[in-house]
Amino acid sequence: MDAFYASVELREQPHLKGRPVVVAWEGARSVICAASYEARQFGLHSAMSVATAKRLCPQAVYVPPHFDLYRQVSAQIHAVFRRYTDLIEPLSLDEAYLDVTRNFKNIPYASEVAKEIRAAIFAETGLTASAGIAPNKFLAKIASDWRKPNGQFVLPPHKVMAFLETLPLGKIPGVGKVTLKKMQSLGMRTAGDLRRFERGELLNHFGRYGYRLYDLVRGTDERPVKAERERLQISTEITLPEDLPLEQAAGHLPHLAEDLWRQITRKNVEAQSVTLKLKTYDFRIITRTLTYSSVLPDCAALLQAAQMLMAHVPPQTEDAFRLIGIGVGHLVPKNQQQDLWA
Repeated sequence: MDAFYASVELREQPHLKGRPVVVAWEGARSVICAASYEARQFGLHSAMSVATAKRLCPQAVYVPPHFDLYRQVSAQIHAVFRRYTDLIEPLSLDEAYLDVTRNFKNIPYASEVAKEIRAAIFAETGLTASAGIAPNKFLAKIASDWRKPNGQFVLPPHKVMAFLETLPLGKIPGVGKVTLKKMQSLGMRTAGDLRRFERGELLNHFGRYGYRLYDLVRGTDERPVKAERERLQISTEITLPEDLPLEQAAGHLPHLAEDLWRQITRKNVEAQSVTLKLKTYDFRIITRTLTYSSVLPDCAALLQAAQMLMAHVPPQTEDAFRLIGIGVGHLVPKNQQQDLWA
């Protein structure tokens, strides 16, 4: 979807159209959840501090996020997806991989499927969507940004290598500021430059991530689209548009906890475990979990648990994180609550 949170807010408040709009909570340490395309012209983006944003664009209009509404709209969008395929892998509320090789409407071309889906989303939600059509998930992800907003880009197999030859390294998922700086110090500017390094050389320079880079710059990504599964926990997370140090990433915890607690309340369940999830610049996943003998009593306890888990994250050689999330498990219906303290 195109600037999803901001676009939903503009749909609800059409008098703001054409103005720079920022979705963010109030507070001195708040960060931006989303910025409209008008706001992005001033350099504003997700995860930027509100204080910085106000200096760059003092005329921006700030609206608080409404995650329950975003989830409702996301459910509408996924209902459209399910008319065409059941091979849907959600990445977030506003992004998903779809495998339409065999689709329910027997449309022979993926580009036509994408066009129909985008038209249906606009007709039913009033929101625009962009799509990338490519042989695998890695390439489709890059292609999806190529014609934003409200467009689609097709990357056929025979054009992959030429496309990657001039692709800026910063467009590769997982290549943040730290990694990019290292690549540039080695004389790399494009995926084509990276392709001229041997697998062992990339391993030496980038660790395990070097193996993945070796495959990606050759257009290879064997990951299948994984269909949705029943969720055994409730979670919320945010993918950061740029790598952040641990302390800055932790600034998202209060708002993530509020969002997660609203989900818990709406589902009328209670939880006994809390999990912190972090993804590093090189796609390593770090998780920490706390399990209690009784259910979490309130949002403050949830936030405290997440902050305790954050304190137990080991120091990283590269102080950069691209995703932070929290989840709860050991769920029980609220009317079955038991005091399990010994």
